[in-house]
Amino acid sequence: MTEIRPPRPRRMSWSGDAVQDRLRRLNLITVMPPLLVVGVLLIVVSSRTWWHVGIQAIGLLAAAATAERWTAGDFVRTARPSLVLTAFVWFGGALSNSTMAFYGLSMVGSFLIPPLPRHRFAALVVLAGLTGAIGATNLLVQHDHLGARVLAYVVTPAVGSALSTLLMFASQKLYDLVAELEESREKEAELAVVRERVRFASELHDIQGHTLHVVKLKVALAEKLLHRDLERAREELREVHTLVGDTIVQTKELAYAQRRLNLSAELENAKNLFEAAGIHVRIDRNAEVNSGVDELLGQVLRETTTNILRHAQARQVRITLAEAGISIVNDGAADGEGPVLSGLSTLAGRLADQGGELTVEQKDGRFVTAASFPEKVAR
Repeated sequence: MTEIRPPRPRRMSWSGDAVQDRLRRLNLITVMPPLLVVGVLLIVVSSRTWWHVGIQAIGLLAAAATAERWTAGDFVRTARPSLVLTAFVWFGGALSNSTMAFYGLSMVGSFLIPPLPRHRFAALVVLAGLTGAIGATNLLVQHDHLGARVLAYVVTPAVGSALSTLLMFASQKLYDLVAELEESREKEAELAVVRERVRFASELHDIQGHTLHVVKLKVALAEKLLHRDLERAREELREVHTLVGDTIVQTKELAYAQRRLNLSAELENAKNLFEAAGIHVRIDRNAEVNSGVDELLGQVLRETTTNILRHAQARQVRITLAEAGISIVNDGAADGEGPVLSGLSTLAGRLADQGGELTVEQKDGRFVTAASFPEKVAR
């Protein structure tokens, strides 16, 4: 028996779950309403008795249950019994002259066949043949208007099942394409974060690598001077002590984003990171930023850029520069309680110490980070 394969599983993470939720909502919107509307219309138009209404409703519910599970990527356990159920529904409809009772069977079959790893064309032929064969049972109990009955109960159901499955092939391809694009975008965002970490590691290497090399040379020199020029050896060791202390301070500043930054360079860096992650970025310069707050605003921009790449599913980012402030607005913020952004909390304290203010706001899927200083402080 050919194994039925659900839609390809995606690697799950916090952002991956959000992607899957969006894809599922998209599929529910595009698949469920047409399926239900067409099914109800067929019941209204073709039903002659309450028996017809009942069996067609059962077939429609089975198809809807399969569609709902299909959008979640876990439909095989539902689709198999639904296929058997809708086959019996069509059998009962064929015997009772319900021409459209095959609808549920054709829908369930159309969800089952596209995800098959192989022999999909053969499965399509089998589905069409099965639908036509079940409909042919009508000819066993009704002998008038043979040509019309063959058309209504054999040809039309078989062709309808085949066409609905072919349409679902297109839907499956679209689903896979959108999923791959979302996954690619997620990987680009992760790559951007990795690049930022590499940049951080490079700066750390610049600080400590140079220091360790100088320390090695000075210690070696002090060792040689130990028996020839004791005072000079002591001076070299004092310089080593000072150098190590300075390096510790610089490392702490780098770790807590306190190293002197250039806002213009950070703007270019943020723009490159966002574009690499597939995020559209817009930069509005309402005024030239005062040099007195350039460094702190650069730190705010750097930390916010990292947070957007790590925690949001942003598609657009807008950066607005004022004379004594900056505002960064991004979409894609998850509903509910947002992640704890400890880096921004630390920066808020530093800005407050300098007379500035850092505010964050999350509303309607948008996240706003804004830093501002009074004009007298910025000068």
